[in-house]
Amino acid sequence: MRFRLTALIVGFPGLLDTVAGCSHPTQPPVVAPTAHPAHPAHPAHPDHHAGHHFQDAAHWAAEFDAPERLAWQKPDDVIQLMAIAPGERVADLGAGTGYFLPYLSRAVGPGGKVLALDVEPAMVDHMRKRVAREQLANVEPRLVSGNDPSLPAESFDKILIVDTWHHLGDRVAYARKLAAALAGCRTSPASVTVVDFVADSPFGPPPEMRLAPQVVADELRAAGLAPQLRAETLPYQYVIVATKPSQAECSAHR
Repeated sequence: MRFRLTALIVGFPGLLDTVAGCSHPTQPPVVAPTAHPAHPAHPAHPDHHAGHHFQDAAHWAAEFDAPERLAWQKPDDVIQLMAIAPGERVADLGAGTGYFLPYLSRAVGPGGKVLALDVEPAMVDHMRKRVAREQLANVEPRLVSGNDPSLPAESFDKILIVDTWHHLGDRVAYARKLAAALAGCRTSPASVTVVDFVADSPFGPPPEMRLAPQVVADELRAAGLAPQLRAETLPYQYVIVATKPSQAECSAHR
């Protein structure tokens, strides 16, 4: 079920006054969990922080990096929404097998830096091998804890979080750490981009784990960021870009 922009504005007051052209479900339908099988890039009962579901990196690589993912994940579109400038520093949080790393590597260019973060040692090891194999010289995989991205203050221009936000525990506290890690107006507006499943996606996490865009936006706003639900072409996910500072403030500083 998708709906018009007018319904979106009514459903999310205060969030979308600068958004046009988006369409997402207003109210999650009441659906039995069995009607939502695991997505090819999402385990049926995820516990990303505990990590025990992700120890078999080869198994998940076959699913996370399946060729058919390109049609629905549309990584080039996601990268475009992030508005990455050459030379920027980007963190991929919950990077998994490194699906987005080649795209991020190209976007930042040889003068930029991509930090690939995950809580599962097997995934980080897998990404290190991928980086070497694909010669992604500007990418560094790194192991982090489940409640701290361990990013220095004002160290990154963009942070990408794909299908991971709903795994986090205290998301507002975590978002504050991400906000503190954003660099401000170094080359373009610094931002956190959250990509996650819509309520009526035929696959993804169990319905009780899915987060409405308004919930994610409220959490990012509570951390001092300015969230915006972006118009996109992804069939099963929404995209929220939360800036620090706002676009107007950044333009004024440049």
